[in-house]
Amino acid sequence: MNKTNVMRILDSLKITYKAHDYSKTDALSADSVAKALNENPLKVFKTLVTVGKSKEHYVFVVPSTSELDLKKAAKAADEKNIEMITQKELLPLTGYIHGGCSPIGMKKRLAVFVDSTAKGFDTIYVSGGKVGLQVELSPNDLNKATDCQFVDLQA
Repeated sequence: MNKTNVMRILDSLKITYKAHDYSKTDALSADSVAKALNENPLKVFKTLVTVGKSKEHYVFVVPSTSELDLKKAAKAADEKNIEMITQKELLPLTGYIHGGCSPIGMKKRLAVFVDSTAKGFDTIYVSGGKVGLQVELSPNDLNKATDCQFVDLQA
């Protein structure tokens, strides 16, 4: 398996992770990814990129089965309001495509907020930086890689 930028960053930080390839499936949504990995969907997290009223961008990481509460997200980011960016904005901003967006290794360093339920697991899954790849790592190691904040984000 070729290393992605996410894997190279984790290696450089000496963070232990497991790469999980599910590219032989047609899974794209975080929930279908959890099924493809035969994993608890609460441990498989999706990465959502937003823009605040200030025009600053933020990254929110929530369990595959949940929805991001935009009011909670705005409060966490200290914004009046927040909205999702369009799909066409994703690649130029993050370097990732829809279905392969990871909170680790974006083109520009953005503030990352992870739902606090992540702390209840020894390991969680986030995108490995391309469609068909997830990395499994501890929430503390995700924090080391992204300098994230753990907050309640679910609707």
